[in-house]
Amino acid sequence: MPADSAGFDSLIELMKRLRAPGGCPWDIEQTHESLRPYLIEEAYEVLEALDTGSDADLCDELGDVLLQVVFHAQLAAERNAFTIADVTEALRAKLVRRHPHVFGSTKASSAEQVKANWAKIKAEEKKGRSLTGAPPSILDGVPRGLPALTRAHRVGERAAEVGFDWPCAEACREKVSEELAELDEAASDGDIKAVADELGDLLFAVASYGRLSGLNAETVLERALGRFEARFRAVEQSLAESGSSVHEADSDTLEAVWQRVKRGLAASGAGDE
Repeated sequence: MPADSAGFDSLIELMKRLRAPGGCPWDIEQTHESLRPYLIEEAYEVLEALDTGSDADLCDELGDVLLQVVFHAQLAAERNAFTIADVTEALRAKLVRRHPHVFGSTKASSAEQVKANWAKIKAEEKKGRSLTGAPPSILDGVPRGLPALTRAHRVGERAAEVGFDWPCAEACREKVSEELAELDEAASDGDIKAVADELGDLLFAVASYGRLSGLNAETVLERALGRFEARFRAVEQSLAESGSSVHEADSDTLEAVWQRVKRGLAASGAGDE
């Protein structure tokens, strides 16, 4: 096995070769913009590998994410913006700077203290770096491209860092009921714009309730979707075995088969994830 630095250097050289004249036509055509979908896709494939628990898959998918980092750095180097060495040095310096309890004299005896120190240091780093001229915000750095439930979780965490939060999950649960009532009122009025607004508020409140309960709404929804998909596929299979299909069965039949399948999967322990 090559040494870590030698292996990384050879990867960088390989990327340069792919982009050089006579290299790969596809790689040569790529830009930062054209690579955007791949970076997102590879990140989700890492998450899928984590869900399966396969170390081999995780190793492979982490490599694909690293390829995206190396690719973007090579594109930047070609336009004399920065190099992969700049990326790794900036990361090294950031880790040292944001861990003063390890590399400095700051004391932090808990993960919560570490998070609080990290947030303060990050806010200081961002002072004067606004591209719009707007004053810095505690919400800066939460990517707008995140899935909405994940973004709701992160925005809630940021606001909580300065004490803008519900005191507990139970208090937030009352907010969920309040937002649901407002949604019902908007629906009864037939105001579709108000319905959209209230539904958004309800989803944000639900995500906040999950956060305060120690859960991530994105993760629990993914698991719920996994359970639904497993059960629905079992419904399709059950109907097919009886010579029918979901297209032919009426709603009462679908519900009856769904309940039977749900009980069966629960008893077997399948369909729980």
